[in-house]
Amino acid sequence: MKTEGTAEGIERFTSPGKGRGLRALKHYKVGDLLFTCPAYTYVLTVSERGNHCEFCFARKEGLSKCGKCKQAFYCNVDCQRGDWPMHKLECSSMCIFKENWDPSETVRLTARIIAKQKTQTEKTASEKLLTVSEFESHLEKLDNEKRELIQSDIAALHHFYSKHLEFPDNAALLVLFAQVNCNGFTIEDEELSHLGSAVFPDVALMNHSCCPNVIVTYKGTLAEVRAVQEVNAGDEIFTSYIDLLYPTDDRNDRLKDSYFFNCDCKECATKGKDKAKMEIRKMNEPPKPETIRDMVKYARNVIEEFRRAKHYKNILFFYTIVELLEICELSLDKMDAVFEDTNVYMLHMMYQAMGVCLYMQDWEGALRYGEKIIKPYSKHYPAYSLNVASMWLKLARLYIGLEKKSLGVKALKKAIAIMEVAHGKDHHYIAEIKKELEEK
Repeated sequence: MKTEGTAEGIERFTSPGKGRGLRALKHYKVGDLLFTCPAYTYVLTVSERGNHCEFCFARKEGLSKCGKCKQAFYCNVDCQRGDWPMHKLECSSMCIFKENWDPSETVRLTARIIAKQKTQTEKTASEKLLTVSEFESHLEKLDNEKRELIQSDIAALHHFYSKHLEFPDNAALLVLFAQVNCNGFTIEDEELSHLGSAVFPDVALMNHSCCPNVIVTYKGTLAEVRAVQEVNAGDEIFTSYIDLLYPTDDRNDRLKDSYFFNCDCKECATKGKDKAKMEIRKMNEPPKPETIRDMVKYARNVIEEFRRAKHYKNILFFYTIVELLEICELSLDKMDAVFEDTNVYMLHMMYQAMGVCLYMQDWEGALRYGEKIIKPYSKHYPAYSLNVASMWLKLARLYIGLEKKSLGVKALKKAIAIMEVAHGKDHHYIAEIKKELEEK
């Protein structure tokens, strides 16, 4: 195994059968911080403008808006000045296009990478072990649909950013977009709400496992990598690229579609959790195998429909909020004939229904779904899962809002116990949640 570069406590190496990877040089216990990585570049999602600073991602009230476009918000003059090299790519364009300004987040992030590469000739603090130019593109594995989507993004890049950017040729842009699609990260808050997108080169060096030994969280635009299992000197460091709720075949379908490989981790080899994740309803006459297969196919199709709608456009562009809740409820009714409530396909639709209820401010409805979800989530996900922590947090805030104080306090403590490991005890999210506890 060849060593290719080191940073404090970790090293880049050639991982057998996987290519580049990251390896520990010393022992880390659960909760230890392995390394941090500032974003090479990043972009705040449009829907969070006014809630978070465009530059540092701080969440606060009373942010000051850009005097020209009136769309970007900042903590203070220092943050506004710090963001100007990137914001200027969009400021005048937003003024010109007004409500017709709608590049995708991938386009916005890629524009910033191009701008940064024009001015940044040396390796950045984000590239101690891996540079952006070294990112895998898997270009040769892209099907026609994925290539057409990238060409659409390239057209949008030219349309919205031609005033301030000089572009490489189409072939180079095709590679760059493919690199961003495979190596970009989504930054999320404590409830896993989407805040923005970013590129963290050194974090992208980690390979995937469905039994990850580290987790990636964010402090503003800084990525932090902490151990969620014991990591010994010489161990490869693995994160997870995908949501780990689903059974083995589904996880590998997602990995193959997005990252072009199948996972060979212990969980995928043994399929140890699949039976519990795919629990079938107990009846006097068990459902026939073909009935189960048909229901699994139906569930996967519904999930994929939701995923694609969210990926390509705001889902409310396709459905009204009432239609969305009806789809969730009808799907749950249909699957209920075959699946137990603990089945991951049921849990997926309950989670979607809970989200719709929260959007509609139907707090009791959201709580009903959340209470059904949390116990099987805790069973199906690995220890210290952010999905479990965020669900406890959602439940806590619903309990407190519905004047069920003792249940709210218990749920907040459950969330904190996970987050102190995943985020670190000094994270501002922990401080904010502890303040909520003190006020109860």
